[in-house]
Amino acid sequence: MKEMPYGRQFIDREDIKAVVDVLKSGWITQGPKIKEFESTLCKYTGAKYSVVASSGTAALHLACLALGIKQNDEVITSPVTFVASGNCILYCGGKPVFADIKPDTVNIDPKEIIRKITKKTKAIIPVHFAGRPCDLHEIKTVAKKHDLLIIEDAAHALGAEYKGSKVGNCRYSDMTVFSFHPVKSITTGEGGAILTNNKKYYNKLVMLRQHGVTKDYSKFCLKNQGQWHYEMQTLGFNYRITDFQCALGISQLKKIDKFINKRRKIVKIYNEIFRNNDFFDLPIEEDNINSSWHLYPIRLKDKYKGKKSLIFNKLRERGLKVQVHYKPVYLQLYYQYLGYKKGICPNAEDFYQREISIPLYYSMTAGDARYVKKKLFNVIKGIDI
Repeated sequence: MKEMPYGRQFIDREDIKAVVDVLKSGWITQGPKIKEFESTLCKYTGAKYSVVASSGTAALHLACLALGIKQNDEVITSPVTFVASGNCILYCGGKPVFADIKPDTVNIDPKEIIRKITKKTKAIIPVHFAGRPCDLHEIKTVAKKHDLLIIEDAAHALGAEYKGSKVGNCRYSDMTVFSFHPVKSITTGEGGAILTNNKKYYNKLVMLRQHGVTKDYSKFCLKNQGQWHYEMQTLGFNYRITDFQCALGISQLKKIDKFINKRRKIVKIYNEIFRNNDFFDLPIEEDNINSSWHLYPIRLKDKYKGKKSLIFNKLRERGLKVQVHYKPVYLQLYYQYLGYKKGICPNAEDFYQREISIPLYYSMTAGDARYVKKKLFNVIKGIDI
């Protein structure tokens, strides 16, 4: 039986050689590939500064710390995301506030953001769900009016474009965070990055990534302590990434346009072969954006909504390793313990009851896409409704 995951990495000989070359060198961590990868990310996105970290979650945490999120601060984010988008706020002692999504795009609704703003609100973390950029102009307008900071959670969106420019240039935000997990646009195994145009934030991020320590003499509070001297000036973390991971990232980034274009070709095929079907609705892409198509999330129509679990299980039994993205964060057990209640974001909850992510990755073929259709339609047609 043929098995197809919902997503997977693509590693070629050049990627492997890049990693091996570093493993044979004198530096495997804290070496020159870190800066090279950061510079490459800046060149690709158009941001001034980049700080790479051990994971996308670590990058989100560092971004919140650098912006000064603290005890009792409220930060508004989307409920349709991986738990890290809310957890990074909790790590800082803040309170995640979930604003509902727009039903068509599945991205956070700027009007719902406005409804959730209080005197305690410090920042907004919009999530570019499935690689489709949020309404960044509208969100920035809201943030400016209420003196709020913005961290773009672009874990899904490296390679995406909004109004003609790359996500990550921070034109509409204070920081942008990427993830390099294996199912993302490019991979370093585990890894993440924060992009910013603010030098003050950049300096904070660099120090917080490495235990709160600086080795820069110009920044020392204590002078003439010896050449071995370094200073821990704040409480930081070990969120460093290795040189061989960065070597992989550099090699992968060279191919990102090819990766995104291939995903777009598969999406075009899906859109054609699924057009006007009676079983589910398709994801959309507005005119002013280019999605990176991290996911292809279908939404079951009303009559199949209550059969999602059965459909999901049967697809997996037949080799389609589909996934669900996501259970609204506030419905997770830990968040229920914190006092969050069901019903606060009805659009997000409705989406969760319908959504299934079907296979989409670089090495897929047109034949694979048609195979997915055959399996998917056979399963749904066989469901007794």
